Amino acid sequence: MGNTAVTHATLQDLVRLQADARALKLPSARQVRGRQAGLRQSRQRGRGMTFAEVRQYQPGDDIRSIDWRVTARRQSPHTKLFEEERERPVLLLADLGPTLFFASTGAYKQARCAQLTALLAWLALMAGDQVGGLVFNHEQLEVLRPARRKKSLLRLLDTVAKQQHLPETPPGLSIPEGPDLNKALAEARRVAHTGSRIFIISDFMSLSPDTTTLIGALARHNSVTALRVMDPLEKQLPRSGRFAVAGPEGPVWFDASNPSFKRAWNAKISSHEHQLAECFRTSGVQASTIMTQDNPAEALRLHLGPGGRI
Repeated sequence: MGNTAVTHATLQDLVRLQADARALKLPSARQVRGRQAGLRQSRQRGRGMTFAEVRQYQPGDDIRSIDWRVTARRQSPHTKLFEEERERPVLLLADLGPTLFFASTGAYKQARCAQLTALLAWLALMAGDQVGGLVFNHEQLEVLRPARRKKSLLRLLDTVAKQQHLPETPPGLSIPEGPDLNKALAEARRVAHTGSRIFIISDFMSLSPDTTTLIGALARHNSVTALRVMDPLEKQLPRSGRFAVAGPEGPVWFDASNPSFKRAWNAKISSHEHQLAECFRTSGVQASTIMTQDNPAEALRLHLGPGGRI
């Protein structure tokens, strides 16, 4: 890859990630759980894989589930109950706004966002779950409702591929009215069914006070995870020297040896990090960071359960 950052992910790139998703999905207990298995544990009781509770035996209970230790201790028959796993919709919010048309190494943030969206989509479909998404930038927001069809997934990936900015047509410098992310979060609340599994894939650079409220409202009735895509320069500047980063108008040069610039940069980073941490804490969502130099599949592996479960 060298020093040249990957600028965008094509549809063909995103389709090829099916193989990486399959590699992440190692053999697991789900393979023997039957057709109702999915990404979610329901409150239904049955002979599933997850123990729920022990209660007094009732006529019709499977005698194979009798808990003999509890039965002996309480001097009356007691049976074990298990939770079955059921599918639930997976909704992916893919941020492809202007701030993601940026990188100092590895790949542009928009490319990593696209790749993570594709990997999660393939994993959800392989698990037999419905998958959909909200794909957005500063110009458009497209809603693709969850479905359990490969054709629908490919339409999602095609939308992700098309909404990325290309080097020859970078995003403009004008600021859109209202943060892109907040509009998508508000729309997701209308689209998501209660109990959905929602992933917000963004750099969260357009954070505002309303963002915390919107994420919190979404997390109240759904399971929400924030995947933050981040460039190394957003964590720390080089110690010294002039360096360039890719931007909408081409390379932008900075002098890391300039004390005033360094202080201003670090203050901005510190303020944003504090606000973002407070946002995730207040809204009660799980949050992980994936860097632009990371291999997206390997980085995602750290956040998956056994057998590549989301």
